[in-house]
Amino acid sequence: MDVILKYFSDFSAQQLQQFADLGELYRDWNSKINVISRKDIDSLYEKHILHSLAIAAVIEFAAGTQIIDIGTGGGFPGVPLAIYFPEAQFHLVDSIGKKLKVVEEIAAAAGIKNITTQHTRAEEIKNRKFDFAVSRAVAPLKDLWRWSKPLLKKGKEQELRNGLICLKGGDLAQEISDSGLRPGVIAIEEIFKEESFKEKYILHTAV
Repeated sequence: MDVILKYFSDFSAQQLQQFADLGELYRDWNSKINVISRKDIDSLYEKHILHSLAIAAVIEFAAGTQIIDIGTGGGFPGVPLAIYFPEAQFHLVDSIGKKLKVVEEIAAAAGIKNITTQHTRAEEIKNRKFDFAVSRAVAPLKDLWRWSKPLLKKGKEQELRNGLICLKGGDLAQEISDSGLRPGVIAIEEIFKEESFKEKYILHTAV
């Protein structure tokens, strides 16, 4: 929890409690359903929650913003972002139902009201539009863009144009080349100084 407060401080008492609750809730659920690598559970706040909040360091989602989290898994980046932006709406999607069950239970237990979930693949969602798609390392950029682009509304009502914001790691040159896109790339180690964020990046592609 301290690693969150090292970089972010303007939280309500409710937000502080919700972030504090995540540690015990994820530890408990992870012992039943493996949603986080067992070796990573002890560094949950740094490697999962703070990593997710890198997005909050580059954009302030306005009240009413609609965000879809594609391939949310155990709820990253969607759950930490939903706590951080209680006035925005987060729709967490995954093809694995038992992981969404964990997300639903954790959101309910922590009192996170601005999360909805859907057990489906992003490419199967019809008749819904979002301002942003977020995702964390679930697929190559070209696939994430193919899935998210039909779901996105065009526009620019905040710092970044509507589009896809994804968290990626490693050497991305080939992946970006294969996608045919020219995303904005931000190195997370320039935002958070922990060793674990070396070669981790935020990619933004406007719709």
